[in-house]
Amino acid sequence: CLLHQHCQRQEHRMEAGEAYHYSAFLGVSTDESGMKALNDHLAARSYIVGFTFSQADVEIFRSLPKPPLDQYFHVKRWYRHIAAIWDCSQDDAKTCKLHTSKVKRTQPPWSPPPELKQPELRLYNSLTRSKEIFRPQNGKRVLWYCCGPTVYDASHMGHARSYISFDILRRILMNYFKYDIFYCMNITDVDDKIIKRARQNHLFEQYKEKNLGAMQLLEDIRTAFKYFSVKLAETTDPDKKQMLQRINQAVESSLKSLEEAMQQAFSSEEIGNRAKVLLNEAKDMLSDWLDVQFGSQVADNSIFSTLPKYWEGEYHKDMDALNVLPADVLTRVSEYVPEIVQFVKKVVDNGYGYVSNGSVYFDTVKFDSSEKHSYAKLVPEAVGDQKALHEGEGDLSISADRLSEKHSPNDFALWKASKPGEPSWDSPWGKGRPGWHIECSAMAASILGESMDIHGGGFDLRFPHHDNELAQSEAYFENDHWVRYFLHTGHLTIAGCKMSKSLKNFITIKDALNANTGRQLRLAFLTHSWKDTLDYSSNTMDSAVQYEKFLNEFFLNVKDILRTPTDITGQFERWQEQELTLNNRFYEKKTAVHRALCDNIDTRTVMEELRSLVSQCNTYIAAKKSNKQLPNRILLKTIAVYLTEMLKIFGAIEGEEPIGFPVGGGSQNLNVEATVMPYLKVLSDFRENVRQIAREKKVSEVLQLCDGLRDDVLPELGVRFEDHEGLPTVVKLVDRETLLREREEKKKIEEEKRRKKEEAAQKKREQEAAKLAKMKIPPSELFRLEKDKYSKFDENGIPTHDMEGKELSKGQTKKLRKLYEMQEERYNEYVRMLQNSSTK
Repeated sequence: CLLHQHCQRQEHRMEAGEAYHYSAFLGVSTDESGMKALNDHLAARSYIVGFTFSQADVEIFRSLPKPPLDQYFHVKRWYRHIAAIWDCSQDDAKTCKLHTSKVKRTQPPWSPPPELKQPELRLYNSLTRSKEIFRPQNGKRVLWYCCGPTVYDASHMGHARSYISFDILRRILMNYFKYDIFYCMNITDVDDKIIKRARQNHLFEQYKEKNLGAMQLLEDIRTAFKYFSVKLAETTDPDKKQMLQRINQAVESSLKSLEEAMQQAFSSEEIGNRAKVLLNEAKDMLSDWLDVQFGSQVADNSIFSTLPKYWEGEYHKDMDALNVLPADVLTRVSEYVPEIVQFVKKVVDNGYGYVSNGSVYFDTVKFDSSEKHSYAKLVPEAVGDQKALHEGEGDLSISADRLSEKHSPNDFALWKASKPGEPSWDSPWGKGRPGWHIECSAMAASILGESMDIHGGGFDLRFPHHDNELAQSEAYFENDHWVRYFLHTGHLTIAGCKMSKSLKNFITIKDALNANTGRQLRLAFLTHSWKDTLDYSSNTMDSAVQYEKFLNEFFLNVKDILRTPTDITGQFERWQEQELTLNNRFYEKKTAVHRALCDNIDTRTVMEELRSLVSQCNTYIAAKKSNKQLPNRILLKTIAVYLTEMLKIFGAIEGEEPIGFPVGGGSQNLNVEATVMPYLKVLSDFRENVRQIAREKKVSEVLQLCDGLRDDVLPELGVRFEDHEGLPTVVKLVDRETLLREREEKKKIEEEKRRKKEEAAQKKREQEAAKLAKMKIPPSELFRLEKDKYSKFDENGIPTHDMEGKELSKGQTKKLRKLYEMQEERYNEYVRMLQNSSTK
């Protein structure tokens, strides 16, 4: 080949240092052999440091009718290089400017993609009643104070509503938005409610220890009943009145029962039993009366610390069961009385407080008239609401003499002079105790200083508690920004009704945890907005349970897919259109989740987006399995890990497992799933082989044993085997109670199917019997049986006259004759059946 010979000559020239020219290539055929020779020669051509080309380069370049094929790699590279640096704006070669000097290629200019506006975190701020961009005062550092419980009774679902919601917000700000949260919470262990409850419990226990006779008990409760009736009559709040009426009815019924037993001289044992029932029913009524009579005589101050200490312990146990993170700092009122006294003193010194009869009150008029201050920032329309103000002051602080001490009805107590039967501390104004509102202000100031980023509490605390906190704190610091963002969680109702501890309409957290797990309660809260009312009902919790089951099934399916044997390279499967589509949906959902979290931590929308993502994954998995294909492991693992991480951020998953809910309890150090799954897989494979042989050999007893292992034995151990036609058995570790519940539901469904099948069979038998009975009737007797319709018949038994002797019309006769003929066919069929059976 001439081209090949030329290449060889050129190689010798290049080795001798001669310049390379392509002139010999001109006019040479560009057939396969020529292109191959050129390709072999150009393999040694370098384009890195520059390139000098000649007229021959251009001529050969233009002689090629089209770009070379991919198989001639070096020719194609040369062709692209010439095309990139050859300055020719026209097709005519004569007009082209040739660059025969060395040309160094440079990088083209670069520009970043257009900037997309990212959503900013906004929180609903009660100070403005709108969503505001969240900007902490000190970069990523966030100072947060949350009002804690008043510990005089069991924690209830109202507490859970607030503390789970704030725990979710706190976790998201810390672990998703990466803020450095310093979280402070108080325990109110000095309060009118605590004092009153402690005295009442103390006096009631003393009363019980006296073991008074039935007659004395009746007399005392009748007296307490009269006092209670007055209280009931004076109550105007409809909810409270309804609660008092329930107590009234229960006591009245038990009272009559004991009176009846005594009048009819029942046995002493029966009278004693009824007396116990009455004492139990009348506890609240009797305790209230005892406190009025003897409360001021209580001198044992230890009772005022024993009660709150016990209930604080129970509160912490409940929070731990709900997986609520503990506060970084926990303050108790009883431990901060000196700080509270100093706080009150400075408020007075600043001119916003006054002393009256040993108590100290906040001057709301003086404060509000100041140019730099404003009273009731949160709920200005509530100023003057005496009912709310009285509730804020406490039952022991709204007597006529106490109210008369104020300059204005809107003023509130900073320090209360203690009465007999109340705990007290020394102060410049005499023996006394802190007011309710001042506690939070003084303790928060001691820990967080003159301004905090977030203050949280329940919706019902806005006025007067939080408005009074704001006023007295800004009076103390002489500023207008004690709180930057005020967050209030929504109310909690029980099946649509208002929940209140004071109205005895509440469900304790322990009772709620007996019905559902802490995770299910948290999921219920996550699927609702933190700032709106949440209705705690069977429907709400059923939805949460189903959501948990929906997620858990997805996690278990992904784990099963990931356990399918493969080598190290086999886990990287080629992506098809299905994988690309699912991956696009995944990133769309992640974006939607981020947008929702930025929008006032909208977990309700987040949970819907996560549900949608799982549904799309399930559709993808089902499509793959229907085509007998293995779903993409890495893609599903990535999505499952993301879902798990989000649920960990929300506090709905504990433990270190990368995917799904922990098995066997999150507190166990042992990874149960990783430990037992290899053995279960061996068992599953062995069982599948046994089933295969049993089907081939048609040994039904062995198949029944395999089904029994799946349906009866393994569920008791928390193991689920799922058999799918043509696919390997899926092995899942599931909560034992869940599996047993599923088994019972399955049995009910099967029993219902069996019952319906039997009913259908019975109905069919009855229809066949009725049909046979009708077939047996000779056509001549068909109408004669209907004696209430016809009076005369022709020779074939067809009616001619009705019961009144009136001759039937031609149309009626035609219809009857048609029925006669149909019955004749049925009867003849019956006769043939008899004949056939007799010949067999």
